[in-house]
Amino acid sequence: MSSENKTQPTEADVIEFINQVENAQRREDALVLLDMFKDITGEQPVLWGSSIIGFGTYTYALASGKKQAFMRSGFSPRKQNLSVYVGAGMAEKPELMENLGKHKTSKACLYINKLADVDLAVLASIIKSDIAVMNLRYPE
Repeated sequence: MSSENKTQPTEADVIEFINQVENAQRREDALVLLDMFKDITGEQPVLWGSSIIGFGTYTYALASGKKQAFMRSGFSPRKQNLSVYVGAGMAEKPELMENLGKHKTSKACLYINKLADVDLAVLASIIKSDIAVMNLRYPE
């Protein structure tokens, strides 16, 4: 069994990808998130796999000792919601989550139906917290 991460960076055009998102609200929200992540991270977006917009990279070690690279932070305008990959930020600043607005979470993801449901300043703080934690853990 291969331990290679299936989600790899691509050369695909991020704006072209966003423009193909069917749901108009999700498409508009993705453009807002794109600008927010670019401003906060200082990184250019890269499409990882077929649907994740990532900013920056980090390398982590697998149990086998092999090293793998993945996006440092990012989001995906999925059919059912916006998936925002800020697990470290959510764990580090749970008080921000209480003030975010309508959302759901998993260990690594924040799920938002539409940006109008959340406080964008709080979301920006969560993204900043996530980046800060990732920079401490993976200072490459």
